[in-house]
Amino acid sequence: MIVFNRPPFTGNEEKYLLQAMKSLKISGDGEFTGRCHRWFEERLGCEKALLTTSCTHALEMTAILIDIQPGDEVIMPSYTFVSTANAFALRGAKIVFVDVRPDTMNIDETLIEDAITEKTKAIVPVHYAGVACEMDTIMDIADRHNLFVIEDAAQGMMSSYKGKPLGTIGHFGTFSFHETKNYTSGGEGGLLIVNDPAYVTQAEIIREKGTNRSQFFRGMVDKYSWVDIGSSYLMNDLSAAYLWGQLDIADEINDERREHWHMYYEGLKVLEEKGAITLPHVPEACLHNAHMFYIKAKDLKERTNLIEYLKAHGIHAVFHYVPLHSAPAGMKFGRFHGEDTYTTAESERLIRLPLYYGIKPEEIQTVIDAIKEFYV
Repeated sequence: MIVFNRPPFTGNEEKYLLQAMKSLKISGDGEFTGRCHRWFEERLGCEKALLTTSCTHALEMTAILIDIQPGDEVIMPSYTFVSTANAFALRGAKIVFVDVRPDTMNIDETLIEDAITEKTKAIVPVHYAGVACEMDTIMDIADRHNLFVIEDAAQGMMSSYKGKPLGTIGHFGTFSFHETKNYTSGGEGGLLIVNDPAYVTQAEIIREKGTNRSQFFRGMVDKYSWVDIGSSYLMNDLSAAYLWGQLDIADEINDERREHWHMYYEGLKVLEEKGAITLPHVPEACLHNAHMFYIKAKDLKERTNLIEYLKAHGIHAVFHYVPLHSAPAGMKFGRFHGEDTYTTAESERLIRLPLYYGIKPEEIQTVIDAIKEFYV
C-alpha cells in the first residue's frame, strides 16, 4: 500500500530527544525551544518566533493579541481548516467568508474589499498548499482600511512571496508542525510569528498563561505575576527537540519534496494537456515548499471514482476540506459574502496524492501510471 502520508523522520530526532529528556527543563522554553526560536528568527527574518502547542493555538493567540470582541468581523476563505475560523469565533467574531481563486485555491484578493464593513477587524489569508496568496494586494487593502492581517501559513514553512518568507508579511503569521506537515514536532505543534515589535511582550504574556514569566527569566522583573489573560500555549521541550531534528536538515527535506512534486507534475502534464485533469498552479511571484500535490478531476463523481480506483490499486489518495460555510458551525458563526462561484465546485474536484519526505520515486511513478490508466 502506498500511504498518503508518513510523518517526517530523519533519525536525528532520537539523539535530541534523549538530550532533552536528560535536561533540567523539559516543560517549555528549554534548550531546544531556544534553538528553534533562533533558527526561525534568523531564517525567516521575523521580529519574534514563539513555538506553541499547535497552529490552532497560535491562531487563538492572534485573536487575543488584536483584541477580537463579540460582533467584530474577520474575513477569510471558506476553503480552509476549521481552526482558521474557530480561533476568532471563540471570541465572538462573525466570520465572513469570500470565494477562492480557482487557480491556487487561495482567497480571491479582488473580492476582499467589498466584504469589508465598519465591523471588520482583520483579514486572514490562508496560503493553501504552501503557495502564497496575493499579499501585496491584501496588505494594501488592510493598510487603507486599518485592518490586521494574520497569515495562516500552516502549510507554508519554507515558502515565499516575492522573496519574503510566508508568515512575515502580515502583522502575524502562524504555522503548523502537525504530523502531516513538511516538518513536525512529533504529532502536534505550532509557531506564532510576531512581525510588529509592539506586540512581542504581550504575545509572550499570553503564551505564558497571562504572566510575565518570560521577562522574569530574562531578569527584566524581580518576580513574575498574573498581568493579563492568556493560556498554556508553550510547546514542551521534548517536542521542540523532535522538531530540531528536522530543522537540522530543513533544506534537504525541502529539496527532496520539491523534486517529488515536480516528478508528479511532469508525469501528469500530458493528462492536463488532453483536458482530463487540472494540475496545481504556482504564480510566478511564489516559491512553494511542495507541501502537497493535488489534481482536479472533472467533478465530484469522477473524483470519487478515481479515489476508489487508486484504493483498489493499493494507493491511498484523499480529498481535502469541505468548505466551512456549508458546515453547521460555519452557518451559525459565519456568512458567505458574494457568490460561491468556485469554493464548493473546485473543492469537490480536488484530490491529494501521496507525498512525504522519504517517499520513493518508484512509488510516485506507480501513482502516475495508475492515474493515467484510469483516464485511458
